[in-house]
Formats: sequence, C-alpha cells, structure tokens
Amino acid sequence: MVTTTMPGTAGAHVDGTGSDPASLLQQLTTESLNEASQGLDTKSAIDIARIINHEDSKVAGAVKKALPEIAQVIDQVARSLRDGGRLIYVGAGSSGRIAALDSSECPPSYSCAPGQVQYIMAGGPKALASAVEVNEDSEELGQRDIARRRPMRKDVVIGVSASGRTPYVVAAVAYARARGAKTAAVTCNQNTPLAGAADITIVAEVGPEVISGSTRMKAGTAQKMILNMITTGAMTRLGLVYDNLMVNLHMQNSKLVERGIRILMDACHIDRAKAVDTIKSAGRSVPVALVMLKAGVDKPEAVRRLAKSDGNVRLAIEDNVLEL
Repeated sequence: MVTTTMPGTAGAHVDGTGSDPASLLQQLTTESLNEASQGLDTKSAIDIARIINHEDSKVAGAVKKALPEIAQVIDQVARSLRDGGRLIYVGAGSSGRIAALDSSECPPSYSCAPGQVQYIMAGGPKALASAVEVNEDSEELGQRDIARRRPMRKDVVIGVSASGRTPYVVAAVAYARARGAKTAAVTCNQNTPLAGAADITIVAEVGPEVISGSTRMKAGTAQKMILNMITTGAMTRLGLVYDNLMVNLHMQNSKLVERGIRILMDACHIDRAKAVDTIKSAGRSVPVALVMLKAGVDKPEAVRRLAKSDGNVRLAIEDNVLEL
C-alpha cells in the first residue's frame, strides 16, 4: 500500500492517490450533503424524526445488495472458528464501538470460548467511552495493535470503517493479510483503500447522512446489521443454534435461566417441570439437555455426541459427522 503523510498531521497517512485529504473526503458518499435533510435545524421534532426514519428505511436495502459477500464471510468465519481460529474485528470511532459490541455479545449468546471473537479498537478500550479518534490516523498503531494478536492462517480479520479509508484499520488489515490471515472489509463506500487491503469487501452504500458525515447514523446501522449477520450466521453454521433457538446461551441470570427452560419446552414440546428436571440432570447445559431429550440418550452419551460434533447440536442429535 503506497501512502503519503497528511499535511500538518504528524504520523497520520492517507492512500497515495495524489489528492489532498479534503478532496478525498468530498468523494465519499457518506460525507456528501443530503438534500432530504436540508434546513433540518428549522424543522419541528416530529419532522426531524420523520426525516431520520425515512433515511433509515434505506439501510436494509443497501445491506441486501451485499448479501453474497456477507455469505462468503459467514462461511469463512465458520470454517476458521471450527478449525480453532479467531474472528478479530478492527475498527475506529463508531465503527470500532459497533465491532466491540458485536464481539462482546458472542460469548453470552453462544458460549463460544474466550478469545474466539475479539476486537481491536483505535485508542484501546478507553476509546469505547471517550473520543480518541486521533489514533485512527496512525498506520503504525494499527500494525502494532494487530501484530500483538499474532494473526495467523486460521484467523479471520475484519476491518470495519464507514469511509473505507481509515489508516489505522487499513494498515491492520493489510498486516494481517500479509501474515496469511483471511481478511474482509465492511464499509459504506466503493473503491476504497480498505477494499484493496482485504480479500473480501462488503459494501453497504447507504448514501449521505441526515447530518452530513455523521456515520454513526445510517452507516453505523448498516455496519451493525452486517456484523450481526456475520456472527449470527457463523454460529448458526457451526450448529450453536438449533432451529432458530439460542441453545448455547449462558444461564447466568434469572432471565437467561427462564429462556433456557422455554427453549427446551418449545423445542421438545414438553411441560415446564420436565424441562427444569432435564436441565438440572444435564448440569445446567441446554445443549446437553436438548440432545438428551431429542435423541433419547443419557447425559454421558449426549456429552459424547456434542464433543464428536464440535458442539453442533443438530448433528449431535442425529449423531452425524460435522460438515460445513
């Protein structure tokens, strides 16, 4: 990747297109003026809400156009996680916070091992609550932070950047790819440096924001939808979802205990008392309880089947070999 230093910004870089940073920014659709929201500051509260809601309604359509690429990434992540690899998100600003949210929700939702789904954020964990966006201009920091995770061939590294030109993210993805990791980009603009750095590019062209350049809005919504699809799809492909039920949840509070009971009741068409008794005898494991009930086996056999199928609940019930 050829880079040039941004004038007046020590240590920050942009892609070497021969254009200055201002013109590069103006070329991004996410930075363009939105005619639909002109005069927004003169509108009533209900009109502001209507304008934002109308613009938000375009997001799902933009994401829909990227479904083939999203599906490719889902399968790649599923294969990597099955083979002992990791999913590592890299982001900055709003994009990084969305990535952090998605990664942090995977363990309680799917009981995946700690470290299987990770995030790297420009500025570190403190950037989740405080704006330290200056770090996103540093290629060196991006390379340093991903290098600390030692990306390898089994891993998938996904760069998340609405603009697709964030130096921190571009450099991190390029570094990971050079080390053999599978890489993907999630962005809201076409023909970006991040796309050039990644193996697969997911583009959701949501267009100009209601507040020009405020990519925490439509772009942020699109990115959250895409990351939700990737992790939900991968975990489902791995069999950590049965039918459409969150069977691998951690029952760590009363709400989740009740959800686990309800899952068994719905999946196995049993009453509450039997669901509670089975969960207890299964060691408070919903997947073990489900296999016991569906396959008509005892706990040791259910555990054996789940181990054989790498946790794929449906295959454990059918006692088949795992295939993706």
